[in-house]
Amino acid sequence: MISLDERFDDEQGAIRWTTVGAGPPIVLVHGTPYSSRIFESIVSALGEYRQIFLFDHLGYGRSEQRSGQDLSVAAQGRRFARLLGHWGLDAPRVVATDIGGAIALRALLLEDAAFVDLLLFDAVTGGDWEQGLFALMLEHTEVFEALPGYAHRALVAAHMQNATERGFRPGVLEELLEPWVGAEGQAAYYRQYSQLRQADTAEYEHLLSTISIPVRILWGRQDRIVPPQYGEWMAARVPHAPLTWEDNAGHLLAEDAPARLLAEILDEPHGQLTLGVSSSQ
Repeated sequence: MISLDERFDDEQGAIRWTTVGAGPPIVLVHGTPYSSRIFESIVSALGEYRQIFLFDHLGYGRSEQRSGQDLSVAAQGRRFARLLGHWGLDAPRVVATDIGGAIALRALLLEDAAFVDLLLFDAVTGGDWEQGLFALMLEHTEVFEALPGYAHRALVAAHMQNATERGFRPGVLEELLEPWVGAEGQAAYYRQYSQLRQADTAEYEHLLSTISIPVRILWGRQDRIVPPQYGEWMAARVPHAPLTWEDNAGHLLAEDAPARLLAEILDEPHGQLTLGVSSSQ
């Protein structure tokens, strides 16, 4: 596992991060209930061409978990914008998945962050995404928080396994589960889910058409967590944002199709780039 040996001290806790490789900067943004661990299948190869910035959102992975933290998409978007400033990155390339997509979009559209371009894969971006198991957890948080430890672990493992079409490589599932087990991990798991709301994406939906940087969308056709119609929803709202598919992949492209994800990241958009959003905002 790549060591996140650096820290950024947010007022609500320590965010762990690291940088790997050399070249133009690129930031990889994970979602829930995962961590930067999901990108490790591509880091070695990508690091030959890019300087990669990896981090765990506050409340996730190896970053600090404690009660009282604001783990909403809005708060994480502000933190991401501050992290970019801490790293001295004026306009990096950004790759984001799951709620990492919403966090990156809030930073871009509402927090004055600037990107060279944005690649979204199997990402929460907007629309009606409070669905399925997530909706049940929002409605009955206290029930899930009270689950016996073995039942909680089984639920989280099943949810993660449902995100991959081909199954995890040896050891990966255990590493992804580790932050969420035990009394403190279980509390942290439902703490972050209970604060995720589509109201935080609704606030920027009217601005999606003003995005002027290149945006690309990649989706696993077998995604059961954020199904393919959400990729189509996003492509319909951002000008000139091509949507491409990986037929034999689910939600976790870095597990199901790492070579395809790597190729998509390295296939930079061509043409004149404009940083940020258009003046019509």
